Amino acid sequence: MTSATPRPKSPAASVPHRPKARLIATDLDGTLLRDDKSVSDRTVAALAAAERAGIEVFFVTGRPARWMDVVSSHVHGHGLAICGNGAAVVDLHDGSGGHRFVKVRELRREDALDVVRLLRAAAPGTSFAVERTGGLHHEPTYPPLHLEPGESIAPAEKLLAEDSDNATQPILKVLAFHPEIAPDDFLVMARAAVRGQVEITRSSPSALLEISGPGVSKASTLELCCAERGITPAEVVAFGDMPNDIEMLTWAHTSYAMGNAHPDVLAAASGRTVANNEDGVAVVIERILSEQQEQ
Repeated sequence: MTSATPRPKSPAASVPHRPKARLIATDLDGTLLRDDKSVSDRTVAALAAAERAGIEVFFVTGRPARWMDVVSSHVHGHGLAICGNGAAVVDLHDGSGGHRFVKVRELRREDALDVVRLLRAAAPGTSFAVERTGGLHHEPTYPPLHLEPGESIAPAEKLLAEDSDNATQPILKVLAFHPEIAPDDFLVMARAAVRGQVEITRSSPSALLEISGPGVSKASTLELCCAERGITPAEVVAFGDMPNDIEMLTWAHTSYAMGNAHPDVLAAASGRTVANNEDGVAVVIERILSEQQEQ
């Protein structure tokens, strides 16, 4: 299992003493979204109230930009989201079905090929998919884990070839799936195999790993976006539930693990709120706004 340095827990959904919040960074699946992938009326109201109070809201997710329709009507003023575990910043102002890449932090083709080679050796039976800015491409043995069919199907080495049909599209991440290894064990094994050459994390309940360029994470891209706005980690409140959220939760001085979170996330966050199906993000936002009104 992955490890994380334990941080002191706050009471459920309580707000630790901190500077005034200027930005809320929230994961989507298992965090802001309920299990049926809906955004509750209470959460919609809390997000809108936060932005009326001058607090920016950033959706920070492992999802690709084209899967952001679920929240595109709730972006309010700024319309920006961090997608692909930090590989892209996208503008969602065009509403449902529309997005524009503002920033891309790509995975180099050479690094992607190295990772495929190393994981094939370390974990035989692994199958791969390649997420590019234009869509998903996968191997014939890769299972139907996503919301859409692949744009093209071929061995990973061919998908990553210099002369592939999609070679001009930046690589956002490589996905690696194993049908038998336990998810956390697969993560530990893969990290040992690549020795820090790339970033590897997971957000799925299955043994599906998400591989990004070196230094690319939700936290590092959020840090870049905050620096552009003059926002410090002490002014950020972050929410998450899975290992791909850990760096973001430890970077933000105030962070909340959902009641349904992975054990490592519970250890990494500075606070805890109730589960996603109980509107845990909204619970905290409401309390933050109430406290800031009293200051």
